[in-house]
Amino acid sequence: MTASRDAPLEPVGKTVQQYIDEAPVWSDGTATTSTPLTPMQWRIWWLAAAGKFFEGLVVFMTGVALPLLAAEFSLGPAAHGIVGAASLLGILMGATALGGLADRFGRKPMFIVEMAIFTAFLVAVTFSPNFPFLVVCLFGLGAALGCDYPTAHLIISESMPSNARGKFVLGAFGFQAAGALFGAGIGFLILYENPSIGAWRWMYATAIIPAVLVTLVRLTITESAHWLVACGKYEAAERETLRLLQRQPTYPQQVALDRAEEIAEAEQAESRRGYRELWSSKNRRATILASVPWFLQDLGTYGIGIFTPTILAAAVGHQKEHATAVADIVQNDMLAAKGAVIIDLLLIFGILGAVLLADRVGRIKLQVFGFIGCAIGLFLASLSVDFADPAKLYFIFAGFMLFSFMTNLGPNAQTYLIAGEVFPINIRGKGAGVAASFAKIGAVLTAFLFPILLADIGVRYLLYVLVVTSLIGAAVTWIYRIETSGVNLEEIGK
Repeated sequence: MTASRDAPLEPVGKTVQQYIDEAPVWSDGTATTSTPLTPMQWRIWWLAAAGKFFEGLVVFMTGVALPLLAAEFSLGPAAHGIVGAASLLGILMGATALGGLADRFGRKPMFIVEMAIFTAFLVAVTFSPNFPFLVVCLFGLGAALGCDYPTAHLIISESMPSNARGKFVLGAFGFQAAGALFGAGIGFLILYENPSIGAWRWMYATAIIPAVLVTLVRLTITESAHWLVACGKYEAAERETLRLLQRQPTYPQQVALDRAEEIAEAEQAESRRGYRELWSSKNRRATILASVPWFLQDLGTYGIGIFTPTILAAAVGHQKEHATAVADIVQNDMLAAKGAVIIDLLLIFGILGAVLLADRVGRIKLQVFGFIGCAIGLFLASLSVDFADPAKLYFIFAGFMLFSFMTNLGPNAQTYLIAGEVFPINIRGKGAGVAASFAKIGAVLTAFLFPILLADIGVRYLLYVLVVTSLIGAAVTWIYRIETSGVNLEEIGK
């Protein structure tokens, strides 16, 4: 007895990733190599990209705002460091304290909450009446952005095909560079139109309305079906997988997941061990790989990124050394902002290279190569001290531009990508959050100490220190390497 040709086929149980990875087959049986993303997958990607854009905008625009903040609140070198470190300290705390909650409450709820917190503190920063209030608000902004580090990565990577996961995660991450460029650019334009000490408030205010819109649209996305399966919520996972893959013509018409109950129960029991599981013999290598190189690259990336205007001023010396009038302060800030825009352009070219190569060349090779390139760029910049203009200008810009390109091609992009991939699903939020928090220890130290060390030891020796940390980053990456390019997320950690 045979089944009718018109009878519906019984669905065969698959995993979530198998449904996502499934590619169309031509009528002659030839398989295609990729599947076009669905509208929901694109929506998730754009909303995650927006979060990274806001991070680049706020953190790097602080470098342009610093001279104005210093003038309005009468800040010394230590207070400069506190302003630069406040949002980074918030990221450090938020990545673990809030980002880890994505393993408990789900990816979607934290994806929404983080943007709501960000928006609230952004409004508060704009109306800061004094220095302590400003620092608290910058810390709050950072906490929200810290939550975004693991959550945005997870919500993208757990929604995308395995063979293109790196491209889409890094494509969204690249908006951090776009935000940095926009932050420097908008800072310059606002200063041009409103050359006053209070112009920094308008810089932060430009992000308020976009942040509100992003928060509202995030309410409409799907929950991660991977996370739902890890929690044993198969019916909900099937519904969310169907919503995620909704397309025209409709395919799949129904979703039937493989109910590996015993595996899910074992993973849930393991996840109850919490953060201790990150240091178990099974996950220790992944934790070191995800955390230590990211810490080392943040020493350079955030230090150079935030204080590019200050370093340009110290190394190139085209500004008035003793600016007292408001006009002098604004003029100096505009000159530095223009230099920062030129250098930040290379961040975008670097991330484009990472997007194109991460799934082809592999994460580890790009990270090692990038760290070495960063060291060369910083060494070139250090040579500027030995020359007079115009050679000094050429060395400082060549070095910083090479550094900006290589950090986004390699460690700045790949550390973020690796941290969200090397851990099992049930502790992925915790692992990525801890890695981001540990990395931001480096960013906080750099932001606080940079203005002090710049004054005490000068540009040359400060850059020498960063050359050494970059080379150590390359070595640690290679020693603890775990290549995740093209690997099915459901298989990682098993």
